[in-house]
Amino acid sequence: MIVKDKYTYYSGNIPVIITIEDNKEEFTLTYNIAIAAISESTEVLLNKIRDELITKSGIRLEEAADAKRSESVKTKFKDTINYLLSRYLPDIGEKTKDFLITYLMHKSLGLGKIELLLDDIYLEDIVVNNSTEPIWVYHHKYGWLKTNIKIESEDQIKHYSALIGRKVGRNITLLTPLLDAHLETGERINATLTPISTKGNTITLRKFNVKPITITNMLQEKTISLSAAALLWIGVEYELSALVSGGTASGKTTFLNSLCSFFPPNQRIISIEDTRELILPKYLHWIPMSTREPNIEGKGEISMLDLTINSLRMRPDRIVVGEIRRQREAETLFEAMHTGHSVYATLHANDTEETLNRLLTPPISVPRSSLPAISMIIILYRNRRTGIRRVFQVSEVKKDANAKVLMQYDLRKDNMFTINKSERLMPELQTQTGFTAQEINQDLREKSIILSWLAKKKIDGVDDIGKIIATYYRDKTRVLELIKK
Repeated sequence: MIVKDKYTYYSGNIPVIITIEDNKEEFTLTYNIAIAAISESTEVLLNKIRDELITKSGIRLEEAADAKRSESVKTKFKDTINYLLSRYLPDIGEKTKDFLITYLMHKSLGLGKIELLLDDIYLEDIVVNNSTEPIWVYHHKYGWLKTNIKIESEDQIKHYSALIGRKVGRNITLLTPLLDAHLETGERINATLTPISTKGNTITLRKFNVKPITITNMLQEKTISLSAAALLWIGVEYELSALVSGGTASGKTTFLNSLCSFFPPNQRIISIEDTRELILPKYLHWIPMSTREPNIEGKGEISMLDLTINSLRMRPDRIVVGEIRRQREAETLFEAMHTGHSVYATLHANDTEETLNRLLTPPISVPRSSLPAISMIIILYRNRRTGIRRVFQVSEVKKDANAKVLMQYDLRKDNMFTINKSERLMPELQTQTGFTAQEINQDLREKSIILSWLAKKKIDGVDDIGKIIATYYRDKTRVLELIKK
């Protein structure tokens, strides 16, 4: 067994130790989670306390998921745990007691050890396939990993699914065995029950990044080249609309979020998403909006189309859309582009040609004559074997509605290269700015200097990047002089 990586983090008051191991008996790397302060004998005692907890507190677990009562329920549970710990472990210190209280709260009111996984910032997905297999996780650095955690029974998985459902006002039962929901904290949850999922009950949890991955992180991890990042920055600065495409989990929304850091602070931005994922710098004039599903009576739905149409009445300079899926949404967005708004959106497609085909064919089916409203197409790529993400192509849409790939990623060399000269993007930038070709190239060099400096100095906070870019728009000379010093 070879230890590939080891790190520690805190889940509330609980210190968690993670070890990534390469075991010859396994075909994938393993993700081992340990809580140093809890021995097997302590675990047995804590389970006894947990069993007694429900009786002593007089609270049913269903009440814990009631949003209106959750705080009072948690307070009552905490007081009862405190009493039981003082009775069974009278000699423990306050720090240990706080740690054990958090652990028991996770086990009693939350998702057990899944709660510990939620606080690992390197995890993107947490997956329960059934009670006989260990939980799987998708690690930002190592891809899919098998953990050393199992859910004890199918009933326990079903209980966790029901707990999640109650938190969002939804039921998951044998009659309605599918659950797809978003938590208030941003995580996306999908759950299925047997016999629909034939091997057992499942939970798929996609985590929400509290700290967004920024353009600095992408430059450091070679997701995008410096020249490509500078080109996209100048395009965004001068209000050229862009579409970010890619396969599932290729990082489309994450990349879209990083592009938004290039928005000028003196323009109004409206973002429209199914669930809130975008996190923009606080210096921007930004109105985030989210869709709403219908209630159990089928009323009260606010769709992507409703919000898109409404956004045009809000005097936006920029419109950011989570994903284009249907014809009416696409038609409204293209109409917005034609009337002078800059639009930025994502789409499921694996390359530039496929992106245009998806726009032209059902269910989207926009007229071919509308395509030149998009100036830039950015394609994201994820290597499923290694887990790395890269910008695969940067393309322009020409006036004849055909696309031209300007920059292409070379998988063998793990680098991006310019393969074609721009026919539309550069001339359009000259028209928009009044600059000569030489002045635009100078602008690109200056942006490359700033981006390189951000990466070198490890300035990767979304607000820190936003502040520097906002200062650059206000006083370019000052920022460049600061960097030179």
